[in-house]
Amino acid sequence: MEIVKKISGLTKKYPRPVVALGMFDGVHLGHASVINHAIEIAKKIDGTAIIFTFSNHPLTIIAPNDAPLMIGSKNLRREIFSAMGIDVLIEIPFTKEFSKKSPEEFLELLQEKIAPTYVVTGPNYTFGRFGRGNGRLLLRECENYGFKAEVCQSFNVDRKIVSSTRIRALIAAGDLISANQLLGRNFTYAGKVVNGDKRGRKIGFPTANLEISYKKAMLPNGVYVVRVKVRKNFYNGIANVGDNPTFKVAKRRLEVFIDNFTKNIYGEEIFVSFISKIRDEKIFSSVDELKNQLNEDLRIMRNATTN
Repeated sequence: MEIVKKISGLTKKYPRPVVALGMFDGVHLGHASVINHAIEIAKKIDGTAIIFTFSNHPLTIIAPNDAPLMIGSKNLRREIFSAMGIDVLIEIPFTKEFSKKSPEEFLELLQEKIAPTYVVTGPNYTFGRFGRGNGRLLLRECENYGFKAEVCQSFNVDRKIVSSTRIRALIAAGDLISANQLLGRNFTYAGKVVNGDKRGRKIGFPTANLEISYKKAMLPNGVYVVRVKVRKNFYNGIANVGDNPTFKVAKRRLEVFIDNFTKNIYGEEIFVSFISKIRDEKIFSSVDELKNQLNEDLRIMRNATTN
C-alpha cells in the first residue's frame, strides 16, 4: 500500500480511482463495509482502491474540547487498511485552512487532485465547512464533478448501528466482548515501549510498559489476556491496565508481560490486542502474594490461548 501525505499531482498517477472517504477511527465493521465496497468496485473496473482520510480528527481543529478519544493509532489503522487490500492511502493533516472549505470546494479538490471515477462513503459522512456536505448532496452533485457516488447503508449488529461512538462507550464500560464484536477484531492499543520501574523483572515477570494517552480509548483497570505484535511476530501475554496499587505507581499505564520473550524492545512500537479479562486490579499484601497471583494469571492466559 502506498501512503500519500500531500494531495497534489495525483490526477494521472492512478488509473480509475475509487475513493473511500471517511475518518475510519477504529476501522470497525461499518467502516469495513464501506472500504470493502470501494475495493470491490475498483476490482470490477480494474481501478485503484484509494482511501482519503486525515491524520488527525477534524474536531481536534474545529472544537478541540469535543474531540473524541481515538480508537487505536495511526500506524494500526494503516496496517488494517493494507491488510484489507487498499492500494493507496491519502492521509493528510486536517488544518484550519482546510476546515474553511465549502462542500463544493471539497468536491472540486477531489476532482482537481484525484479525478476519481467513483466516490464511496458511509451514511453519516459529512464534508465541507460546518459539515454541510452530506450523502444527499454528494449523490446530487457528483456528476457535475466528473464521478459517480455511492453511499453505503448503515451496518447493524443486533439491530443497532455500529459506530465509533458506540464502541468507545463499550470500551470505557469494560465490555470487551461487545467492543471486539463491533470492531470485527480484538481491540488493540499501540504504543512505544518506555522505561518502567523494572519491578516485574525482579520477580520473574518482566514487562513492556506503555504510556496510556489521554487522547486514546482504553479499557478500565484490570488484568487481561492479550496477543502482542512485536517486530511483525505475535506472542501471547498478560496485560495490566492501571496504576499498580501494590507499588503505588502514580501514573496510569499499560504493563505487558510477553510470554516466552526476552528481547530488548525499549523505544519500539508494539501492538497489544485484548482478548479477554482475567480479573480486576487489586492490592497485594506482599510480593509473594503478587507472584502467586501472577503465576495464576499466567496459567489462565496459557489455557485461554491454547483452547
